[in-house]
Order: sequence, then C-alpha cells, then structure tokens
Amino acid sequence: MVMPPHDGPNPKPVTPSRFPTAYTILFSLVVAMAALTWIVPAGEYERAANTTLAKDVPVPGTYAPVEAAPQGFFDVLLAPIAGFYDPASYEANAIDVSLFVLIVGGFLGVVTATGAINTGVAQAMRKMEGREKWMIPIMMGLFAAGGTTYGMAEETLAFYVLLIPIMIAAGYDALTGVAIIMLGAGVGVIGSTINPFSTAIASNAAGIAFTEGMALRLVILGLSWIAAVVFVMRYAARVRADPTRSLVAQMKAENEAHFLQKHAAFDGETLSGLQSVILILFAATFVVMVWGVSSQGWWMAEMSALFLAASILIGTLGWLGEKAFVQAFVEGARDLLGVALVIGLARDIVIIMDQGRITDTFLHTFEGWISGMSDVAFINALFGIEALMSFLVPSTSGLAVLSMPIMAPLSDFAGVSRDLAVTAFQTAIGITNLVAPTYAVVVGGLAIGRVPYHTWLRFVWPLLVILSLISVALLSAAVMI
Repeated sequence: MVMPPHDGPNPKPVTPSRFPTAYTILFSLVVAMAALTWIVPAGEYERAANTTLAKDVPVPGTYAPVEAAPQGFFDVLLAPIAGFYDPASYEANAIDVSLFVLIVGGFLGVVTATGAINTGVAQAMRKMEGREKWMIPIMMGLFAAGGTTYGMAEETLAFYVLLIPIMIAAGYDALTGVAIIMLGAGVGVIGSTINPFSTAIASNAAGIAFTEGMALRLVILGLSWIAAVVFVMRYAARVRADPTRSLVAQMKAENEAHFLQKHAAFDGETLSGLQSVILILFAATFVVMVWGVSSQGWWMAEMSALFLAASILIGTLGWLGEKAFVQAFVEGARDLLGVALVIGLARDIVIIMDQGRITDTFLHTFEGWISGMSDVAFINALFGIEALMSFLVPSTSGLAVLSMPIMAPLSDFAGVSRDLAVTAFQTAIGITNLVAPTYAVVVGGLAIGRVPYHTWLRFVWPLLVILSLISVALLSAAVMI
C-alpha cells in the first residue's frame, strides 16, 4: 500500500482561519463570566455533608443572597493559573491531566523512536486494504463501552496520536480519527449504564439506586451509537471518495506531514521480532490503563506513572541509549505542550463563577423556571437546563453533585420518577460535552487532532440534533408510559 503523498511540487498554501483559537475562545469566556459577576446577584445554597458521595451537597429551599464577590482584572489573570491546581475541583486538577498528557506524549515519542509504530501502521494498512471502513464501528464500539462503563473521557487523549495516523493512511482525514474517539466515548457517556462519574453519582445524589432506569439508558446507548456510527461512516466514505470534501481539506498536506512524516519511510518494511514485542507492550499499556481505571481506582497519577514506566521499559528494550531516550521523550512531550496548556484554560470559567458566588444563582434561577410544570414539560425543561448548566460546569460528577439534590425533589412534584431525572441529566451533559469549549476533553482532543473548533462545530451539529431528538423522544415517552 502506498502512503498518501505529503507535499507536491507546488503545495497549495493553507489559508489561516479567521476563527479565533481555542485559547482566545476560552479566555474570552472567562472575561465574559467575570463581567457577569458584577451584574448577576450573588447567592448560595446551604450545604450538607453527604456520606455516600463524600461531598457537601446543596440543600433544596435554602438559597439565600450573599455578599457579592465581583471578579476583577487580577482575578481574570489569576484564573488561568488557578485552573491548573484548583483545590475545589470536583475531578482531577488540571495539572494532573496536563501532566498525564505530557507523559503520554513522551511515551509516544519513545515508542516512535524505536520504529515500531511506523512499521506497524504501514504493515497494518497493507493487510487491511479494502476493509478499513470496518475499523470505524469497531473502534467506536470499544470507546462507547469505555464511556458507558467508567466514563472514559480524559483517558481518550492518549489514543488520538495512535488512531489519527491510521485513519489518514487509510485515505480518511484527521477529523475522522477525532470523531471516532470523541463521538465513540461521548455516546457511551450519553447512554451511561454503570458510569460511576455520571450515573452512580447522580443517582446517589438523587437518593436512588443507579440500576433504576437501566433499560431506558441501554436503549438510548444503542440508538445513539448507531446514529453516531452511521454519521461518521458516511462522512468518512465521502472523504475517501473525494478528499476535497473533507472539512479539513485545506490542511491535508499539513496534517499528512505532521501525522505521517515518519511513517512513509517504513512503507514496505515488516516488523522485526523486537518491534513486535514493543508493539505488544505498547498495546498492553493501554489495556492496563483501562483495567486500572475501571477496577483498581486509578486516576491521573497512577496512569502517568504507568506510561512513564512503560516508556523506560520500551526505551531499554529498544536499545535507544540514555541520550536518545531522553531526547525522544522530551520531543514527544513537547508535541503535546499546547494541549496541556489548553486543558488548564478550560477550567477557568468554573473558577470565576465559584469565586464570584454566582454558580448557585444560576441553579436557583433554573429551579424557578421548571417549578409547577407538567410531567412531559418538566422532563424536557430539565434536559434543556442541564444542557445549559453543563456549558458552565462541564464536570459530570461536579454538576451531578451541584444539581441533582435540587432537581430530584422537584421531579417528585412534577410526577416524574427520579431515575428519569437522572437520565435527563446524563444525556444532556453527555451531548453538551461533545462541543463545550469549557470541557478539557473537547479542546484537548481537537488540539491533538489539529481540528479547528469551528470546524468541529460545523461537522457535528447535525448529529447533536439527532442525539437530542433521540433522548428527548425517549424521555417523553417514558414519562407518559
């Protein structure tokens, strides 16, 4: 199989996009939210300890105005710094995620230096020639399984550099690789079944068992996965038939140079015995990561240590030598430095809202909107409100702890079972987190895949409409049954 050409004799110049970068978008949102802290009244709910969640949760009916804490110029400047190590974060601090990304970059740099990935990609593409399209549903199924079982999110950042070169070598584009990972894991979260960061925490906060409503969530998972797979396969087929129809066609030569520059030289070569062992260790590292997160309680520190250990082991087996090993690791980490920085910026808006004491004000406002609605109107309004809130609080566990203690009791008055309220929450935040610029997984994945944010929006919005209609229709039907 012949690899796609990199640059022709007269490569077409890439026209710089006039759309602002992710850094500018995120910082603009921080400035806008800081301005709102001067306008929106400050207020807070009383908090009570929840032993099951090991967190303090809002107490319904206790919202009260508090002294305003408007965020000024220096608060805005400090927010990007605090975004990396905010001690009040509901999930891992951004510094943990950013460090994980850098170590994964170093790990990939070391493995690449051995030539195992390059030769393996070329050999795999030769063997799969004519059947590459079936990688899409298979990979999306695997990522969806991770999303529905343990909320696979930040962990996906390790897979982009692995999968995108394969997709480009198969005749697709970088956007196809990004979509397989982001939409695959994303629909798994939308249809979460035993996801501890979404279903379990939200159910506990609502006072019900997480198994309640499981049947409906399985239906949402299945239909959402089918819709996403068909959507991505249709786009991929168009791109392969006519590369000019790619939404990142103007970056084709640039992306091929970036993702495939080291692969073309290995076309026609076969894996040596040592390279085969290295690839087995490479794959085993990801398997161990999934095992550790899903069953051993691992998170960013443990995953980072795993990839660091794997880097040392593979570098030793590959006989790189001390200087070559360090150089490969540092260069690999440097390739993902921009991703690590944007992850920290993605958390700034939540910090400004919390410091400005307006987070609970937004929640209280939404609470007033949906009080007294009919059951069907309530479940649809709850879906919409949770979707809006997730733009401001993109953490699934964080929003569950924040909103479910308020929204679950309201569902009782509307005649809606609490498991449906939980399902409305998880589907809404799952859909929003496919595009939220405040969500580190989105901006990080797009940065690794070199897909502009506005291009991703243009690509994914029809699927968001389809996924929303699936969720709303099934929630409404479940209420009426």
